Amino acid sequence: PRWPFQRRHWRTSRQWHPTSNILRLYLEGLNRGTPKLVHRTAIASLPRKSVMIRPATQADAASIAGIYNYYIQNTVITFEEEPVPVDVMAARIRDVQADALPWLVAEEQGEVLGYAYASKWEVRSAYRYSVEATVYLAHECTSRGWGSQLYRALFAELKRAGFHVVIGGITLPNPASVALHEKFGMTKVAHFQEVGFKFNQWLDVGYWECLL
Repeated sequence: PRWPFQRRHWRTSRQWHPTSNILRLYLEGLNRGTPKLVHRTAIASLPRKSVMIRPATQADAASIAGIYNYYIQNTVITFEEEPVPVDVMAARIRDVQADALPWLVAEEQGEVLGYAYASKWEVRSAYRYSVEATVYLAHECTSRGWGSQLYRALFAELKRAGFHVVIGGITLPNPASVALHEKFGMTKVAHFQEVGFKFNQWLDVGYWECLL
């Protein structure tokens, strides 16, 4: 069978140099007429961009504030109306982590592309197994699957820590956010009409919930 990477490409493209041994095996496989297994191994091992999900640090506060402030100033996704200073964002990260709750960031090549965290649903003690989940991506990085990666990691951390309920609030309409939450098994449990007012419009908010 013909493979999508032609021999001349594999021999001449310098970007594949770190995997020269794999490429040699691949070409030997072609000569033997049995390239399938080696080809798949080569493809899996080639250098590629990757997103790392890790706990947020204080050093991430500026990047996180930059991502969030775009939504404050340009959308109704958040009901905050004034940009959040970096020191205030740093304090928010500390507060969440001080409550033994996860705050995660997605990083690619040293750049923070988005973040997700959990916060207490209510302060009264009987609510201690319930949290509210939040996720934001840099506005130019949406629709690439990073929101799903962040939520997948966040939900895993919450389940591992013994939490029982995850709740998400969404300004409506927002089909993309609804789809993300329902992808993780969350179902709509509440709809509040015109509870917010921003940019000269009344805004509805829905709440989604799932049991871990």
